Amino acid sequence: MYVSISASQWGSPTAPRKALLIHGLISSSNSWEGVAQLLAAEGFFVVAPNLIGHAWRRGTNYRVSTLVEDLRPYFVKDTSYDVIIGHSLGGTVALSLMPFLPKTKETAVILLDPPLEIVKGTSKLHKGSFLNEVANVRTNKELADNHGLSRRDCVLRALGVSMCHRTVVEGVFLHNKSWSFSGLLKNIPPNVKITMLLADPEVGAVCHLEHIPRGVERLDVKVLPGIGHCIHYECANAIVDAIPLPRAKL
Repeated sequence: MYVSISASQWGSPTAPRKALLIHGLISSSNSWEGVAQLLAAEGFFVVAPNLIGHAWRRGTNYRVSTLVEDLRPYFVKDTSYDVIIGHSLGGTVALSLMPFLPKTKETAVILLDPPLEIVKGTSKLHKGSFLNEVANVRTNKELADNHGLSRRDCVLRALGVSMCHRTVVEGVFLHNKSWSFSGLLKNIPPNVKITMLLADPEVGAVCHLEHIPRGVERLDVKVLPGIGHCIHYECANAIVDAIPLPRAKL
């Protein structure tokens, strides 16, 4: 068990609803600032853990199952969440968390462009892209020019990359060689509703419709036209709008 747990929090711990946000590879809990502020304004207490190997957390095992097990402390003493949101790698982690969810609690799970399947032969390409980002952290201007991000999100994205070592990227791909998680969508518990928000294939989507099982109950899939992989930066409002829960009247 890894004891150096760290996380970011927004809102009041006494808020009527709770949200758990799980970041992606070479990112950090800070990346959720925009989404978390919106949720806090809607009456949520928001918790965003830093995954093993991120935000200076040390680790040696980067299997998705290990990342999931590391989040067990967030479910102690029957702690539950009204909504769980995962981006990219965090989406596969969120999907793998379903056995931990209380069976008596209705939970909305929102997956942001999660890599459900990595086709054989493309793993090296994906790994190379992440390694290049870690080795060449882009400036705020480069991020703004290439992705149209706000100054805040440029800073937060660069911060996450800066706090992640290349060995984490190498470990994630090494320890998850048979990358296949789409089968988990076939076993959605009756108390869980999953919404998948996918990036536009024309602008860098990593989750493809052909990898998603069809005819699954309690599963809603939406492609966001013109939106890239970093949905939480580019389209935070769409994430909040996807939460199938009544809004708080503040």
